[in-house]
Amino acid sequence: MPPVTVVTDTTACLPPDVVADNGIEVVSLYVNFEGGERTVREAELMADLDAAYAEIRQSNVWPTTSQPSIGDFAAAYEPLVADGGEVVSIHISGGISGTCDAARQAAQQLEREGKGGERIRVVDSRSAAGGLGLVAFAAARAAKGGADADAVEARAADARGALKMWFAVDTLEYLKRSGRIGAARAWIGTTLKIKPILTLESEITPIERVRTSTRAFQRMLDYGRQRASDGADAWVVQHIRSHDEADRLVEELSGDYDTPPAFVSEIGPVLGVHTGPGLLGVGGIPRSLLE
Repeated sequence: MPPVTVVTDTTACLPPDVVADNGIEVVSLYVNFEGGERTVREAELMADLDAAYAEIRQSNVWPTTSQPSIGDFAAAYEPLVADGGEVVSIHISGGISGTCDAARQAAQQLEREGKGGERIRVVDSRSAAGGLGLVAFAAARAAKGGADADAVEARAADARGALKMWFAVDTLEYLKRSGRIGAARAWIGTTLKIKPILTLESEITPIERVRTSTRAFQRMLDYGRQRASDGADAWVVQHIRSHDEADRLVEELSGDYDTPPAFVSEIGPVLGVHTGPGLLGVGGIPRSLLE
């Protein structure tokens, strides 16, 4: 049976060991500095997040972001399908990025050229960051176990169906500036001086508002415990420039789970320029989906 490779993108923010151990291919998005005069692959920026976020803070013109090109995807896909292999390509929500569209166009291009594009399946995770990472991780585990492309795609769908993720941001200002604010736009008319708790269901979706960072942390703890009680024991914690808070969240939740987190990671600059520093997130899926 031809091998199945799972492809995702850098907004999944998967730790390098998860990527390597599960044969996941990662295509990079981009951050555009200096009004677009300098474009850098997120994969390069994630090698030194301290420097990347320092440059973002110091930018005179706030950076923008862009999806991978059709050529980027074609270059990633072509060797994977050259010898009869198949690809399940799982990406950031189409509601906030054109990444899935670029991936589909690349597959269509390779199909027209007779280079195996028909063996590429593109899956919209309707999520990002830890949510996307868990869906790709689950699919890659199925592929590593010898599942065919139908079963790998089905595993991705099952993981997305079981997924719940929440994240608290320090302010809505960055999402407002970037235009990625989604349904949380309704909160702009009240005040930006809140600690919004959001989720991503195709687009940014508001859950609740709290007034302090202490309360936001407590709500992340509550949501993490809710996942534990629901049996979603493959849990993740993510953050942006909040290492201590992430460590504390892991420590306090560890007593509610029988296993350590599936992964803990810092979210990269592509999402970071839209949410700002101070993000803290938690969520999970059943660990059986990683078997």
